[in-house]
Amino acid sequence: MNDLISIIVPIYNVEKYLCKCVDSLINQTYKNLEIILVDDGSKDKCPEICDEYAKRDYRVKVVHKKNGGLSDARNAGMKIATGKYISFIDSDDYVSLDFIETLYNTMIKENSDIVECSVVKFYEDNHFDDYYDDFNVVNFSTVDGLSALISENPFHQHVWNKLYKSDIVLDIQFAVGKLNEDEFWTYQIFGKAKKVSKINKTMYYYLQRKNSIMGNKYDIRRLDVLEGKYNRQVYMDRNFPELSQQAKIDFFGSCIFACQSSMKFMNGKEKRKAKNIIKRFISECKISKEDLLSFNGKNKFWFSFASKFFFLCCKVRSILGVGF
Repeated sequence: MNDLISIIVPIYNVEKYLCKCVDSLINQTYKNLEIILVDDGSKDKCPEICDEYAKRDYRVKVVHKKNGGLSDARNAGMKIATGKYISFIDSDDYVSLDFIETLYNTMIKENSDIVECSVVKFYEDNHFDDYYDDFNVVNFSTVDGLSALISENPFHQHVWNKLYKSDIVLDIQFAVGKLNEDEFWTYQIFGKAKKVSKINKTMYYYLQRKNSIMGNKYDIRRLDVLEGKYNRQVYMDRNFPELSQQAKIDFFGSCIFACQSSMKFMNGKEKRKAKNIIKRFISECKISKEDLLSFNGKNKFWFSFASKFFFLCCKVRSILGVGF
């Protein structure tokens, strides 16, 4: 028999989308599944929907818990997961029916610890962004995979378009109470993987909701990403010093974007609080002359400007509309 694969689905107030998600899982061509639906204190009909699926399919397990957020729900799912492999799916998204089978077969063939597929965004009117598949598979060592993750090419921080070996995942919890929670988690998993693979086959369908957390206005919680990237910087300095410069440049770029965004979208007390948070992280991310040598053209100019006069640089970029 094929290996058992656990799929964890955190759920909160998504009754409109949940059935499409779960149907795409119970109808997978790969059958040996443990589908863990974590009801994170939903106030709509999601709890009843989850229980109905558990009655209909023995592979479905349901966890009902108090609301603790996305990370807390994923952690609750991992506590009861028993599969040799594990995947995470968000409850308003869905996957192709061969999603698990394709990732699993690729993992076995390539002897990988993580396999990622391509993603396409779709919208509530059911139209999709354009995409192209050539079904090519590329493999990376630990260091090269981490480098590709930092550059977001071809890997991405998203937790949910991947299959993982459980033994590299289950001892690392998601950061509870953080927005951009994937920024705190994914690099640690890639750091434990000896080999990671990417298949250019689009099998994850990512819903763009107007009322989603990430679709709402820019607020102070968005700065959690800087904490995640600061933690990643410390991790790289300690474990993969050959990637320290790349991680630092990416971290600094995120600080610039966060500063511009706070200038554009925040006001009053929240804006002042954001400035203090950003100032603290900038003090931990010093761009050196050696770092600047890795740049060319406009990027070199802007990073040089920001390294000397950070907030002035961000203000100028905002006025000129650079970076948005």
